[in-house]
Amino acid sequence: MTAQDRTFDAEFDVVVVGSGVAALFGAAAAASRGLSTCLIEKTDRFGGTSAYSGGAVWLPGNAVLARDGVDDSVEKGRTYFRAVVGDRTDRDVQDAFLNTGPAVVTFLQEELGIPTRFQAFPDYFDAPGRQEQGRSIYPKPIKGEEVGDRAADVRPPVPADQFGAAEDTTRLEGGRAWVARLVLALDAMDSAETRLNTAAQELVRDEDGRVIGVAVDGEGGRRLLGARRGVLVAAGGFERSGELRHRWQQMPTADWSSSHPDTGSGDAVRMFEHVGAQLDLLDQSWWCPATLFPNGHAAFTLGFRSGFIVDGTGRRFADELLPYDQMGRRMRARMADGAGDEFWLIFDDAEAGNFPAICIPAPEPDQLREAGLWHTAGSVDELAAATGLDAAALQESLERFNGFAEQGRDADFARGEDPYGRFFLGVSTAEQCLRPVGGDRLHAVRLVLGDLGTKGGAVIDANGAVLDTEGRPIPGLYAAGNSSASVSGEAYPGPGVPLGSGMAMAFRAVADMAGEPLPIAP
Repeated sequence: MTAQDRTFDAEFDVVVVGSGVAALFGAAAAASRGLSTCLIEKTDRFGGTSAYSGGAVWLPGNAVLARDGVDDSVEKGRTYFRAVVGDRTDRDVQDAFLNTGPAVVTFLQEELGIPTRFQAFPDYFDAPGRQEQGRSIYPKPIKGEEVGDRAADVRPPVPADQFGAAEDTTRLEGGRAWVARLVLALDAMDSAETRLNTAAQELVRDEDGRVIGVAVDGEGGRRLLGARRGVLVAAGGFERSGELRHRWQQMPTADWSSSHPDTGSGDAVRMFEHVGAQLDLLDQSWWCPATLFPNGHAAFTLGFRSGFIVDGTGRRFADELLPYDQMGRRMRARMADGAGDEFWLIFDDAEAGNFPAICIPAPEPDQLREAGLWHTAGSVDELAAATGLDAAALQESLERFNGFAEQGRDADFARGEDPYGRFFLGVSTAEQCLRPVGGDRLHAVRLVLGDLGTKGGAVIDANGAVLDTEGRPIPGLYAAGNSSASVSGEAYPGPGVPLGSGMAMAFRAVADMAGEPLPIAP
C-alpha cells in the first residue's frame, strides 16, 4: 500500500518483522546504535524455527573459535564456501557474509554480553577448506530462572510445541538459548520495543516507492507502523503454506516441515511479491529425512545407527549417514523420478526393537503401529505385505546391504566413509557403521521428506537490501534469514549456515540503515 499522508499509529527508526535469531539480532544491532526499534512477531512466542534449532552458528575465523583452540580463518572458510556453493549466488554477497562473521561474534560478546562456545560438528562436504571438527559456535545454555517471566514467551521445543509433551523451562539450550538471550538483551535497551501477536500484512511505501513502514494486525486491530530508516523482514519462509509449497516445490503437503504450523506461512514472500522484489531459490528448502507421526507432523531424523532406508520401490538409494540436507535431496530426487513419497527405515531388534536414530520426540512404537507407520514382521515377505513394498526388491536390498556389512565396505554408497557419518555414531571406521540386519523380527518405520524451513525468498545485495526485478535496491527494504534467498544457494555447507548468514546479513542491513554501510572486504 501507499501512504499518501504518511500518518502512522507509531513511528520508529527501524521495524523488524519476525523473531527468529536473525530478526532478534538485527533488532539488537539497531537498538544498540540508539535507533528506535520495534520488533513484531505474529504468534504468541518469540523464536520461529530458530527456537527448534540446535543453535549452531557458522561464521569462519571468529574470535570464539580462536579462543577455544580451533585453527580457522575467514580465508579458509571462503575456500570451502566457494568450493561448495560456487557461483550460484552473488560473490559480493558471499564475501559480505563471510567477512562480517568475526564482527558479528565480537558484537555478540562485547556489546550484548552473550556467552558463546565452540562445539564440534563437522562441515558437511568433502571439499577444500573443510573443517572435520567443524567451525560452529553455540550459545551457552541459560537457566530458566535467569530468563524469568520471559521464558514463557520463548517458543518451546518440538515435543512440547507440536506433540503435547510438557514444557520444561528450567534450562534453555541451543536455539532457545539464543532467542532467550537476545530477547533479554532487547528488554534491557530503552530504544527497543517488542510486540507479540502482531502480524505484518503489507509494506507501506511512499509515492516514490520507498518502503516507509508496515501495516500490521495486532491485539488493537489494524495499525500502521512507520520506519524512518527501514524495514528488516526476517520472518521465515513459506514452509507451512500448502499452496506455496505445491506451487514452487511440488510438495504433496506442508505438514512435513519441522516448523510450527503457525509460523513460516509465506507472509514475507507475499509482501515481497507485492512490491516487485526479485525472488530466487523458491524450489529450495533445508531438506532432511523426517519420521512421520500419527498427528500428520513429521520430526527431523538423523544419525541412523543401524538398518537401511528404502524408497517406495523397496530399493536402497543413498548413504543413510549423509548430512541430512544431502540425504533429503536424494529423497527428493527419488520422488521426482517417480518412486513416490513413501520411504521406510528397515531395521531389526539389535536395539531391543527401539528406533535406531536420533528423533525428537522419540517415536512411540505402539502409537505408530496403530497409525500404520510402524510395522513389525517375522520375515521380509510379511514386512513387504504390511508396507506395500515389493517383496523381491526388499529382499534384494536386505541381502545386498548385509553383504556389504559382512565385507566391511558399502560398495554402492560408501556408508561411513565420510567423517560426518561416523561423527553421530561415535565411531572411527566405516566398518563400524555397517551391521547386518536380521534376526527373528524386522521393523519398518515410515519416513518422509521433511525440512527445516524453505530457503527461497527476496534476493538481497551485500548490504542486505532487497533488490527489485531489475536488480536495483528497493529503498527502505531489507531481508535476512529464510525470508531472503539463501547466500548458500542450493547447498547446505555446514551446521549453522542458516543462523550465521542470517545474523551477518541482518547486521549489515542495520549498518546500512544507520548510514554506516560496512565494507565488503575486511
